[in-house]
Amino acid sequence: MAGVLYLVGTPIGNLEDMTYRAVRILREANIIACEDTRRTRGLLSHFGIAGKKLISCHEHNEDARAAELVKRVEAGEKVALVSDAGMPAVSDPGYRVVRAMAEAGLRVEPIPGPSAAIAAVAASGLPTDAFRFCSFLPAKASQRRKALAALAEETATLVFYEAPHRIRQALADLEELFGDRPIAIARELTKLHEEILRGTPASLGTLIDERGGLKGELVLLVSGAREKQPAIEIPLEERVADLTAAGASRMDAIKQAARERGLGKREVYEQLERLKP
Repeated sequence: MAGVLYLVGTPIGNLEDMTYRAVRILREANIIACEDTRRTRGLLSHFGIAGKKLISCHEHNEDARAAELVKRVEAGEKVALVSDAGMPAVSDPGYRVVRAMAEAGLRVEPIPGPSAAIAAVAASGLPTDAFRFCSFLPAKASQRRKALAALAEETATLVFYEAPHRIRQALADLEELFGDRPIAIARELTKLHEEILRGTPASLGTLIDERGGLKGELVLLVSGAREKQPAIEIPLEERVADLTAAGASRMDAIKQAARERGLGKREVYEQLERLKP
């Protein structure tokens, strides 16, 4: 009789978030596949689970481990798969193992646990009726901007993981491409220094500059695109000229015209550049 693969969610910070069921499954498993054996051994020790066989399963060996774990489940073993924090296979190793099990017709059972993305959405204050999890933004600036531009018309709340050393650049790109949309940054969820920062890309960028940066694990959330306003009858270049004549700077005039038309300020700027003789 075939066994089962358990996807066991583990705490993202506070160990009190470990469920009774997750502890039981880890006790009963024949083997535990984990992202970092040292970290998982510490988790097991905290809950008094000793004598378990651990094997590594991370991004560099997951394909090979998937084949091995399929054989174990086919032989009737109970295999638990964990990542360092949160749910395996969600921005963590595990997807290829699950796919291999599915292709082999084997049972996969999720043991729900903490998720930084879900916790951040719930606490953000942004719309929760629809959201899109986009994992990590690209590290390279050009690729990050391209990824954000492709999401500019998405109406669902956008959810990203971001590194502390790149958050300031990500906010600058958001300000240019998305304007003053409401955003939130969830930092160090369930840990000692947990906080939720809310504002716009510009205001949170200023806050981060004043603090000298942010530390810890971050979830970046961006409100979805508003429905575009009806087209303004006045030609774009005339509207910008009217606003500047009324005393606005050219950049403020571009921002205002962009808001009126439901466009990004960069898009308006590029249109004006094309209109130049």
